[in-house]
Amino acid sequence: MEADYDVIIVGAGIAGLSAALYAARQRLKTLVISKDLGGQLNMTTLIENYPAIAKISGPELAKRVEQQARAFGAEAIFDEVKTVEKQGDVFVVKTEGGDEYKALAVVLAFGKTPKELNVPGEAKFKNKGVSYCTICDAPFFKGQDVALVSWGDLAREPVTILSSVSNKFYWIFPGDKPIHDEEFIEQAKRLGKAVFMPNSEVVEIKGDAKVKAVVVKNRKTGEIQELPVSAVFIEVGYVTKSDFVKHLVDLNERGEIIADWEGRTKTPGVFAAGDIVAYPYKQAVISAAMGVAAALSATAYVMKLKGKPVHSLVDWRAEKK
Repeated sequence: MEADYDVIIVGAGIAGLSAALYAARQRLKTLVISKDLGGQLNMTTLIENYPAIAKISGPELAKRVEQQARAFGAEAIFDEVKTVEKQGDVFVVKTEGGDEYKALAVVLAFGKTPKELNVPGEAKFKNKGVSYCTICDAPFFKGQDVALVSWGDLAREPVTILSSVSNKFYWIFPGDKPIHDEEFIEQAKRLGKAVFMPNSEVVEIKGDAKVKAVVVKNRKTGEIQELPVSAVFIEVGYVTKSDFVKHLVDLNERGEIIADWEGRTKTPGVFAAGDIVAYPYKQAVISAAMGVAAALSATAYVMKLKGKPVHSLVDWRAEKK
């Protein structure tokens, strides 16, 4: 079976686009397949911590890297990957749209999707005060009143951040306690920024051009409150949709792909990068670096498969793989 491409990259977030840039620059025939351009970058209005770029929006960063990748010959189609199968040395990738593509290597960079509340106003105000990444967006609301929907260990980081940057934040959680750590709860109380709202849930997010208020219901009493806020931070976990590749890779209990530092998985020719990988720090710059590593590993794999020497890759280790 002949391959249409050297490498197919599943996902067009910063990891997938960075992988496409490097793979194409290494003269691999490269195809990116993704539902959208940007992935989780599209949820970020402003990025101020990406090296060498003072300020940029998530969508604009994605567009720039896409243009770089295309300049070196990478192709992209917008569809959703349905299946990935290995037949001999070739991977067959089928999409929901009914198309089929073949490649010698695959880079899985389709990321993770933040869980949503699915309440009125949530979708309308994404990037307009609704955020799923406190560490990314909290600085833009410094000194303001905001809301946080989070509980358990997931709440540790956003609570710590909002306790330092907000005027106050309404901490909304469904149980009697937000976390089973009394010391952490007492620390949050001492800092004086958290307004505890136990046994509560968000029922609506309101605003005009941006978020102005959050409507909260007490699950025990049924009482409804409308709280004036500038932002609603939602940190209730992520959804991983990795079942379609579980026969090719090992997954952890959260559905994340197990890969080594070079992006390699248990299946030769399958590499992974970005937020879908079992790595704790979910940041754009880290995902970009992981995409680069996966692309270089895929390049070495493809060149070896073709019986060609790899001249353009730098590996400072004594032994070559």
